[in-house]
Amino acid sequence: MQHIDLICIGKLNAAYFAQGTAEYAKRLGAYCDFKVIELAEETIHEKNASEAAIAKALDKEADKIFSNVRKGAAIVAMCIEGKQLSSEELAAKIADAAKSGAGDLVFVIGSSHGLSPRVKQAAILKLSMSKMTFPHQMARMMLTEQLYRACSINSNGKYHK
Repeated sequence: MQHIDLICIGKLNAAYFAQGTAEYAKRLGAYCDFKVIELAEETIHEKNASEAAIAKALDKEADKIFSNVRKGAAIVAMCIEGKQLSSEELAAKIADAAKSGAGDLVFVIGSSHGLSPRVKQAAILKLSMSKMTFPHQMARMMLTEQLYRACSINSNGKYHK
């Protein structure tokens, strides 16, 4: 069974996002071994954070991310400059990964400051959900839903219309 992990910097604070994410995570269990890994956002002690302070925090977050990536898993970095895919295209990417020798995937959602360039460079795909900006908590639920939709498409399920 394919492993798909979702590494997120920060916690879900809103119950409705947590409930939605949990529902789609539960549904994903029929198609893959799905796990959400929450990592703490690095604290920046400067009131108006400098670029150097942000870069240092992102670098520490990158270390935490890499230490939680399953061995052999391909990284998908969620970032605004990433490629936008349809649900069918995402399904094809997941299916292609499953068919390859190392089919495990890890999707990464960064902190409020984004992702370290190191994480983006290590990614096989930089993926953007939209040109619009969404709260990270909402993005987590939306991505989990899209992963469920993609797996449903790949299994010829009825969820995707």
